Amino acid sequence: MDTIAPKIDIFQRDVTREQVEDAIRTLLVWVGEDPAREGLSDTPKRVATAFKEYCAGYEEDPRDVLDRTFEEITGYRDMVVLRHVPFESMCEHHLAPIIGNAHVAYLPVGRVVGISKLARVVDGYSRRLQIQERLTVEIAEAVDNVLKPRGAACVIDAEHFCMKCRGVRKKGSWMTTSHLTGAFLRDDRTRQEFYQRIRCDGFGSRGL
Repeated sequence: MDTIAPKIDIFQRDVTREQVEDAIRTLLVWVGEDPAREGLSDTPKRVATAFKEYCAGYEEDPRDVLDRTFEEITGYRDMVVLRHVPFESMCEHHLAPIIGNAHVAYLPVGRVVGISKLARVVDGYSRRLQIQERLTVEIAEAVDNVLKPRGAACVIDAEHFCMKCRGVRKKGSWMTTSHLTGAFLRDDRTRQEFYQRIRCDGFGSRGL
């Protein structure tokens, strides 16, 4: 099942930079500020630039980075695991940061991909407005759909600032999600080996 969202040219839509900056000025007025004062006069420009960077993942298809693989692997078939890949994303509900680590694994069949490409897949999907559950699925499914391994897995452990800085204000709370395909899903020994390699039993991977 291909659950990966298509490439979206969000910054090519009929919204001008000036309209974005005007919207930010309106927000500043709404919260009780004066957007014309010295400290805020350039804030709309800075915020517009920052959001283009935060959401740069919409300008690419993260699956594309997995296309270049290596077949000279001397029969290697064991698990490949990239642990503790740091990422920053934005909660689509409150536009607040999501900051955490991703662990990505796959069981190769005849070819492997450069490890930096796995990190780029994490970056590509995290630099969008997200919920953690979807982000976890997108990463694992991208690896599974492009590399066609015997299985793929992703575990994400992250802190949500929409929960930390507003609402219930629970600082120190982290959320863990996982998505498994193929042998990781079917075979308990493979699944447990993956959790052991990232030093967790499916939960609590932060800081390990």
